[in-house]
Amino acid sequence: MKTSIHSLLEANAQKLQSLLEAQILLAYVLGVSRSYLYSWPDRCPDEAACQQYERLILRRQRGEPIAYIVGVKEFWSLPFSVSHEVLIPRPETELIVELVLKYIAKEPMRRVLDLGTGSGAIACALAKEFPRWQIVAVDKSDQALRIATENAKNLALTNVEFYQSDWFSIFSANHTLFDVIVGNPPYISPRDHHLQAPDIQYEPRSALISAPDGLTDLKRIIQESPQFLASNGWLVLEHGFDQSDHVRSLMEEAGLTGICCFKDLAGLGRVTLGRSSGTVSPFDALNLGDH
Repeated sequence: MKTSIHSLLEANAQKLQSLLEAQILLAYVLGVSRSYLYSWPDRCPDEAACQQYERLILRRQRGEPIAYIVGVKEFWSLPFSVSHEVLIPRPETELIVELVLKYIAKEPMRRVLDLGTGSGAIACALAKEFPRWQIVAVDKSDQALRIATENAKNLALTNVEFYQSDWFSIFSANHTLFDVIVGNPPYISPRDHHLQAPDIQYEPRSALISAPDGLTDLKRIIQESPQFLASNGWLVLEHGFDQSDHVRSLMEEAGLTGICCFKDLAGLGRVTLGRSSGTVSPFDALNLGDH
């Protein structure tokens, strides 16, 4: 006996405790929009589609993230292909793009470096917003670079380039300079209990964990960044919700000025930026502090 779209959604929404997730997976299987499911609730998918749907529901029940199952995640209103080789782009990371738009885009910029690009989400979002900027993105994972390159191609971006590099390793200090350096490096301690969350189990550990305390990669990036920042250059980094004081101290030690931490939508300190020494920051002038 064939089963209607309505019945499939009703049964599997209960299994997943989420109607939205049940809709996303069924729309993916059928190759239709979610609105189609509302328009044709009495239609009956064929047996092969129903079996595929059941398999995807089981994967989700086991904790696999929806983005990995369907292979796509939206970031900055753009679609990004994702796989288990890259982190799933997160809404809080969009704060990096927002800060560049709000505080940095007004200045004459030429070159931007995205460290640890993963799926290419930050680099591609900036390349889309600023087609005249030259965006360079690096990652030490060749699998990640393959996905990022594919995403840039699918978005028809011609102003972003991808290279394999362990942070700054392929660049020449004090010769290769960038106006803005952005990054979302690993910043989770291997002892952090958040790593036990079901969804996190499916993401690449190398992109999440910075042993031994979650700060190793942030330290390296901050300490080395002044050698690669142009005059008046900006460093913009995402970090853990409880790491803003550490990041501020590291930026001060590296000689950066105008350091300011910004909160994500949950009200947690998530992104800190600083500027190469010898400049006056708008945050100094306005005395904004962390916000």
